[in-house]
Amino acid sequence: MADLENSNSRNPLKFLKDNLPSITVITIVIAIILPLPTFLLDAFMAINLVFALLILLVVLNAKKPTEISIFPSLLLVSTVFGLGLNIASTRLILTKGANFDGRMIKAFSNFVVGTSGTEGLVVGILIFIVIIVVQLIVITKGATRIAEVAARFTLDALQVKIMGVEAEYSSGAIDEAEAKRQKAEIRDESNFYGAMDGASKFISGNVKAGIFIIVLEMLGGFIIGSVLYGEQNVVPLYIGLAIGDGLVTQLPALLISTAMGIVVTRASAAGDFSDQLIDQLFNKDAKIYWICAAVLVLLSALPGFPWYVLVPIALLVAYNAYRLGIKQKAIRIGGTPAGPKQTEPVRAPEIPPVVPLDILSLDLGYGLVTLVEREKGAELLERISGVRNQTALDLGFRFPKVRIQDNAGLEPSEYCFKLKGVNVGRGKIRTGYYLCLKPGNSATDIEGEKTVDPAFGLPAIWVAHERRDEAERAGYTIVDPPSIIATHLTEIVRRSAADILGLEDTQVILNAMRENYPALVEEVMRTGENGMRVLEIQKIFQGLLRERVSIRNKVTILEAIAEYAPVSRVSWVLVEKVRQALASQICQQYADYDRKVRVLGLEHSLEQRIIDSAVKTQMGIRAALEPALQQAWIKAVCKAVAAVRQKGWMPVIVCSEAARYLVKNSTDRELPDLAVLSMNEISPEFVFESVGMIKIEAASTE
Repeated sequence: MADLENSNSRNPLKFLKDNLPSITVITIVIAIILPLPTFLLDAFMAINLVFALLILLVVLNAKKPTEISIFPSLLLVSTVFGLGLNIASTRLILTKGANFDGRMIKAFSNFVVGTSGTEGLVVGILIFIVIIVVQLIVITKGATRIAEVAARFTLDALQVKIMGVEAEYSSGAIDEAEAKRQKAEIRDESNFYGAMDGASKFISGNVKAGIFIIVLEMLGGFIIGSVLYGEQNVVPLYIGLAIGDGLVTQLPALLISTAMGIVVTRASAAGDFSDQLIDQLFNKDAKIYWICAAVLVLLSALPGFPWYVLVPIALLVAYNAYRLGIKQKAIRIGGTPAGPKQTEPVRAPEIPPVVPLDILSLDLGYGLVTLVEREKGAELLERISGVRNQTALDLGFRFPKVRIQDNAGLEPSEYCFKLKGVNVGRGKIRTGYYLCLKPGNSATDIEGEKTVDPAFGLPAIWVAHERRDEAERAGYTIVDPPSIIATHLTEIVRRSAADILGLEDTQVILNAMRENYPALVEEVMRTGENGMRVLEIQKIFQGLLRERVSIRNKVTILEAIAEYAPVSRVSWVLVEKVRQALASQICQQYADYDRKVRVLGLEHSLEQRIIDSAVKTQMGIRAALEPALQQAWIKAVCKAVAAVRQKGWMPVIVCSEAARYLVKNSTDRELPDLAVLSMNEISPEFVFESVGMIKIEAASTE
């Protein structure tokens, strides 16, 4: 470590690089407090000029303004450095007078004044005044105003931009890394323009301080030279030195203020300044440049105008118009400027825009947009992310990201979920209120606006924020707006999981399984004459999800498919066999904490009639009971299910393997959430208790 430190200390370039800010600050302090030798003053003034020129060139070649994030700090350092040199030069001018030998100041003074005598002094003063006016009134004032507006609008748009990134991330258009990068870029842009708003004041203050210092040099020189030392011709001497000093310090300030103006006026445009200039000024419609060339030729024909200047410029403009005309014509006919002449126009094929259909989307009324603005304390985005993670554990696959967007067609407080463009659930949110659900054992009523829970259709009330504690004491379940939407999304995903799982999702699952269980996946894909197709496996997964059976245990599912696929390739038959392999998992869904499952049985004759009514369709077998019998069957099931639910139990029907699929699809329309198990799905690990028998009275079918 000591050797490394010694090697760094022996390298002057490395030492200068590591300590440049510190050296600059120390130099400024020395220049302000201690008198500098004139040769050192000349060196620092040259460095100041080169530094300002470098800043301007870097700004002109930057692709976007925020690339120079250190620019506000550079403004401060360069301004203070220039003022420090101005103070040091003023001290030397006033103390040395006619003996002052600063070459940079004298060179600028002689170059600008040009001639000796009063005429040269007047010219120098006027040029200096013009530079100050241009810098202070035109460049600095305009750039300062633009910086203020840019900072305000950038800050106002910050929330909207971040919300747009969050919406793209939620919809799956970008990944998490890209979302973080874009949000960091947005914050950097906001910080940059906010800093530029304050840094622009340094330039205007620098100009004003420069004017004060120059006036002070003139008056101080006159007093010191004529009154104290009795020098002759002090006015030309000190005015000339003051002008040179002012120019050598204000010229770098002019370059930096110009760079500042370019930075704040370019906004967030991409590409360096040269690219933008060529593209936006010289690559427009050809007729614009033909008109410009014609005007120049017309001016050259008028008496007194310098035709030898106007005509060459007109030729250059006309050449640019000719070049653009050829290029634009080639684009119209689909060829190239240098390509062969086309006998028939070949038009570029028009590709119609393809708008992707989101699997899941959430439309918000404008009054609910704040729910997805993280900076305002909303948690909806995190809640949706949590729903995706939790349902991935519960269902066995992760549903796609939800595209969140505002919808002017909705009421301000309304939201709407869409599945593949179709409305699958909507609700209304009262911002500033909580949705309160009354449990069955609560006897205390509180006042509030009556409503319905959008996820489950349960009666509820809206309670204002200040009455939340009262509702909690009364035993109500309190749900905030983000939780309402997240819960609704969870229920929609569980209910529509079979429709959400696509062919690509199934392929992703198989690819992931192939990494850890290559032999199992290979066995499934080659089972049967031609092997199982991905589409067939998707149908099995969908059949399980349709009855809310998780497909997380994919090893067991694929093993069951591999075992029974050689016997039958019919999807519903394989679904039944997979369900039997998942018997413990399915029973766990409906068991109480004591591992007891309360079930309803079917009368044997009724079960046989359902089996005998089976008909084959393209969607599989279906129960085709006579209308009267179907009506009586549904009535009997609803009555039995209601009786079980009144006791606080989950209704589960148990029947034979042959009847299970028929019983389920015969009750799907009226009771889509009804659980139906076959005898082969009963796991010995659980206790099954019969709580009723479903049967149809004879009079009901007559």
